[in-house]
Amino acid sequence: MKKVGLGIGAVLALVLLGGFVLTQLGDAAQTAEVGDCARISGALDNPRYEAVDCASEQANVKIAKILRWNEDRCPSGGMDYSTFTGESTFCLMPNFVQGSCYGQDPETGIAKVDCATRDSVKVARVLTGSTDGAACGDSRAAIFPEPAVTFCLQRGDQQKQ
Repeated sequence: MKKVGLGIGAVLALVLLGGFVLTQLGDAAQTAEVGDCARISGALDNPRYEAVDCASEQANVKIAKILRWNEDRCPSGGMDYSTFTGESTFCLMPNFVQGSCYGQDPETGIAKVDCATRDSVKVARVLTGSTDGAACGDSRAAIFPEPAVTFCLQRGDQQKQ
C-alpha cells in the first residue's frame, strides 16, 4: 500500500478529534436524527453546533449515532468519532463528498478546499454500507462502523489535474 503522507494524518486528526467533546448542544438534541448534518465552528475555542442540510457546502459533520443518557460510548472498531454533548451526545463523522478535497481550517477544523491546496486530502471514494478498507486499494481507508462507511483518501495536492 502506498504511503499517503502527513497531510491526511493532520486532516484526519482535526476532523475526527478523537474524544474531542463539544458542549452547548442546546435545542439541537430535541430534533436531531441520525444522518442529519451540521456545521461545527469554533472547533477548539468555543465550539458551536448548527444544523444544516447535508448538501450544504457548510456541512462538515454528519450524526452517526445519538447516545442517550444510558449509553456512554460511540461505536468502536474503526476511526474515532468526534462527539458533541448536551442533553444527548452526538457521535459525529465527517460529511465527506466523493471527489472533493479538504484541508485544515482554524474555525471549523476541516473545510472543503481546492485540491491544489498544500496538504489537502481528496476523497477518492465513499463506500456506504462497507467497512472493507481493502476496497480502497492504494488509498488510505478511514472506516466508520456505524453507520458502515469507508472513505478512501488520497493526497489532494499531489493529484494530476
